[in-house]
Amino acid sequence: MNENKNLAILLGHIKTLLGDRLSLSESVRQHHGEEMTHYDVCLPDAVAFPDTTEEVSQIVKLCHKYEIPVIPYGAGTALEGHFMAIHGGITLDFNRMNRVKAIHNQDMDCTVEAGVTREQLNHEIRDTGLFFPIDPGANASLGGMAATRASGTNAVRYGTMRENVISLKAVMADGTIITTSSRAKKSAAGYDLTRLLVGSEGTLGVITEITVKLYGIPEAISAAVCPFTSLEGAVDTVVDVIQMGIPIARIELIDQELLDILNRFSDLNYPLEPTLFMEFHGSPSSVQEQAEMVEDIAKSHGGHAFQWATRPEDRKKLWQARHDGFLAVRAAFPGKDFWVTDVCVPISRLAECIEETREDIARVDITAPLVGHVGDGNFHLTIPYDKNNPEDVARIEQVNKRLVERALRMEGTSTGEHGIGLGKKKYMMLEHGPALDFMKTIKKALDPKNILNPGKIFDL
Repeated sequence: MNENKNLAILLGHIKTLLGDRLSLSESVRQHHGEEMTHYDVCLPDAVAFPDTTEEVSQIVKLCHKYEIPVIPYGAGTALEGHFMAIHGGITLDFNRMNRVKAIHNQDMDCTVEAGVTREQLNHEIRDTGLFFPIDPGANASLGGMAATRASGTNAVRYGTMRENVISLKAVMADGTIITTSSRAKKSAAGYDLTRLLVGSEGTLGVITEITVKLYGIPEAISAAVCPFTSLEGAVDTVVDVIQMGIPIARIELIDQELLDILNRFSDLNYPLEPTLFMEFHGSPSSVQEQAEMVEDIAKSHGGHAFQWATRPEDRKKLWQARHDGFLAVRAAFPGKDFWVTDVCVPISRLAECIEETREDIARVDITAPLVGHVGDGNFHLTIPYDKNNPEDVARIEQVNKRLVERALRMEGTSTGEHGIGLGKKKYMMLEHGPALDFMKTIKKALDPKNILNPGKIFDL
């Protein structure tokens, strides 16, 4: 633990403010310093549990004064080391800030505190006829989802957090509380600070409240599972569906390796072939029309044995299995560590990128189940390995490096939704070139003491 004088004084002040809601417990710090994937443990010096934006502001003011890092923490589901306290400091756990502040049915939006999770929000608005569609696999907090610009299986139709955040309340590096915009559906008034903070990973401001768009629950929903004789056929189907403008809600690719794992973990019995999980939203007639068009396209690319799921309980089981992908892989490889990575490319390059990636995986002889939000060109690998084996680590690092370079060569990005955090920052110059210097200029202007989640996205 960092024993410097400033830290001791700071902890005394925060203790006075929060009482028992400041923890120096080893177990609490350990919980907030462990990530689900391959990063080493990095413990914060203390964990604070604020109740309000005003308390967050007071804590950040103190950290600014004593130049101690502040690390926001939501549900702990990040995959690129975003909440690791690599320089020590105070972790702000938003678990207690979990109130839905306002629901505006007529405007189809709502305002929530940063600790509200996506499942909690949808449970609380279940009787309004509205829902919030952004669904990363984990039950993430909306503050964390905004900070990492999350998306998920519904992004092909409803967009990502970038498109669905209307306004933010945030605490800036000196403790100032700002609201980035009004609830108006559009504005031309000044810089778009909302978009600046969405995806900033806690490095420019600490998000405490989020106003998000809501959507009407579709009149009809139908899901389908379609296996393919080849991975290429499944990807080509996705490309054709998107290019034809069919408004499909979800279209997910599961390779046969992951499908085998999911069958065992979720008690399913799907054929062990590359498979698309799909969902259609709309009126009964439009859903039927969409499904028939997609089925025809799939058949032309080797798709067969469509299985339909129209009952809510069947659809829930299907998508729960998809969301449990990481848990299923962990269960299938007990005792292993896991390297989870993602890239995103233009839809026209998706088949090429996946094919080259699968060839690379086969060449180095590793296990790397693949799943993709392929409707927007995004796919993920979950790679079991032993982080205490230097040869294993070196092999996986090179696979990840080649994957990122491949995506960038195809005019894609190093990460479609996981974010940069610690894991992808080495590729930021390759992806952004001189634009990276302007990002650093913004960071220095808004956080001159570099106390907000330092060491993430890039180094100063």
